[in-house]
Amino acid sequence: MSALLDSLLTRIARTGPMTLAEFMTECLLHPKHGYYTTRDPLGAAGDFTTAPEISQMFGELLGLWLAQVWMDQGAPQPFLLAELGPGRGTLMADVLRATRAVPGFHDAARLHLVEVSPALRAKQAEALAGHQVSFHDHLASLPDGPLFLLANEFFDALPIRQFQRGKTGWHERMIGAEDGRLIWGLGPESAFEMLEDRLADTTEGQIVEVNTPALPLAEDIGRRIATHGGAALIVDYGEAVSHGDTFQALKAHKSVDPLTCPGEADLTAHVAFAPLAKAAAPARASSPSPQGVFLERLGITARAQALAAQLSGPALDSHIAAHRRLTHGQEMGTLFKVMSLTPPDAALPPGLDP
Repeated sequence: MSALLDSLLTRIARTGPMTLAEFMTECLLHPKHGYYTTRDPLGAAGDFTTAPEISQMFGELLGLWLAQVWMDQGAPQPFLLAELGPGRGTLMADVLRATRAVPGFHDAARLHLVEVSPALRAKQAEALAGHQVSFHDHLASLPDGPLFLLANEFFDALPIRQFQRGKTGWHERMIGAEDGRLIWGLGPESAFEMLEDRLADTTEGQIVEVNTPALPLAEDIGRRIATHGGAALIVDYGEAVSHGDTFQALKAHKSVDPLTCPGEADLTAHVAFAPLAKAAAPARASSPSPQGVFLERLGITARAQALAAQLSGPALDSHIAAHRRLTHGQEMGTLFKVMSLTPPDAALPPGLDP
């Protein structure tokens, strides 16, 4: 029995079943046994691989997107160049490399990273050596000013709650214990104000997920951008609204039962983009665009061809596979979506739809 499993069983015995959000919080952020507080989860030796780790092209294009939007808004200076959940710092390092020739961009940028993992902060500092970085535990501690922000695979790791439709209301899915193991259960049927609008598009037995902590974050980002200018780019897998059970655990790049290995697997769920857009008002949200379409509009194929001209053999094969993985409909190209937030009077950023 792992130390965290023992702790969870003790807690359930003392206070009763816990919500999925409480379970995710413990598994991911427990100060001693949490998944993110104890390891670097990325890459071949970890449990999952994100787009910046697949190819430099992803970060380069996002960096040039940020620079273009910055120039379109009059090149404000200084400005906050920020990232939520920066992983190993790979994305921001690629952004900075791609934008070093943009006049005034680096001089005006003030680099801020929102990261709770000590292990990953160390990786980020190493990747961004030579740049002055301010680390934050929370978005709320960022200073005011024009904000140009990236959130790549950040919102999918925030704790969710799950609700199963009953005859007239909702049962919250809970996690309890039986014979020394964790089990799923249902709370009593109740009316939940935040789910009133979902009674019309669901039937009995269907599951809806609510990412409660994501909404105040989107509200804060939207307020900052609407007030001070800037832009946010949110990249994650999901759809406009939540339908069904998308909660999953990944360990060594394979799906596992999340209840059998608490603290030892990455836990995520699909992002519902429409609630984020609503919470971010009065900032203007673009329609969520498929990642593949967005990257193609920014010119990823031309960049891939330019890089390919310098490669051969296994390196070329790997490069071609990376381009496909980022853009193809059967890989990340369709499942992952891209949504921007900009001031209400700003022009629509490149690569996106209204």
